[in-house]
Amino acid sequence: MTLQQWLFSIKGRIGRRDFWIWIGIWAVTMVALFSLAGGGLIDLQTAAFMLVCLLWPTASVTIKRLHDRGKSGLWALLMVLAWMLLAGNWSMLPGVWQWGVGRFIPTLIIVMMLIDLGAFVGTQGENKYGKDTESVKYRADHQ
Repeated sequence: MTLQQWLFSIKGRIGRRDFWIWIGIWAVTMVALFSLAGGGLIDLQTAAFMLVCLLWPTASVTIKRLHDRGKSGLWALLMVLAWMLLAGNWSMLPGVWQWGVGRFIPTLIIVMMLIDLGAFVGTQGENKYGKDTESVKYRADHQ
């Protein structure tokens, strides 16, 4: 699988290694972006725009990993739900409900998705989403 297929296509399947490589790249990029924004070196809007630019590659990698687990890519919408719950203003709810809806449920969703996608082995052999996993070719073949 090429880098372009890995980051921009939702077709195919990837293994745990390539999933964790993307999660690492994403985490380092987020820390760098918002550290630069916090230090005043770039605008917060620029950092937010860069975050939005990383949504498609993140969705592509997540969907391909879900496919390897034999699940529909629609399961990735759970991450959108978690993000929305984290960003919500739950002050209208009584005390413990604010914590439960605004922190506990999204954290549970994110942790369960990371465990499912990052720890469990995918479907062996071909499944309805394609052939067995392909490793990403991070370096171009020179001939």
